[in-house]
Amino acid sequence: MKYSIIIPVYNRPDEVDELLQSLTTQTFKDFEVVVVEDGSDIPCQAVVEKYADRLNLKYFTKPNSGPGQTRNYGVERSQGEFVIILDSDVVLPPGYLQSIEEQLSILNSQFKLTLLAVPTVPTRVFPMCRRPLTIV
Repeated sequence: MKYSIIIPVYNRPDEVDELLQSLTTQTFKDFEVVVVEDGSDIPCQAVVEKYADRLNLKYFTKPNSGPGQTRNYGVERSQGEFVIILDSDVVLPPGYLQSIEEQLSILNSQFKLTLLAVPTVPTRVFPMCRRPLTIV
């Protein structure tokens, strides 16, 4: 699996619905979605289940601990080579992941892309030495 998309969420089922809908339109399909409910009073489990037949989804709930720990919780349970963390109110255009894939390919062919932020030994947060990916 190429990408793991981590979505920490707190009381935002409507926004998660829009984000998951936008992920169904991606032209690049080699990704999983990890939704982590951070102690929400308004859960989004029903929304996530609505997309289970169209997306490779994992859904987790945990006691509220804030966005940082919730992101790490999702990363620990992900399988992708690269990790992309999205806020729950993001809506992606259809070619978003394809554009990332193309740019990484270009960078890798030109520079033999190596991300120095990758631990060289497994850690609790990055047990399989996956690469965090930040796109601005």
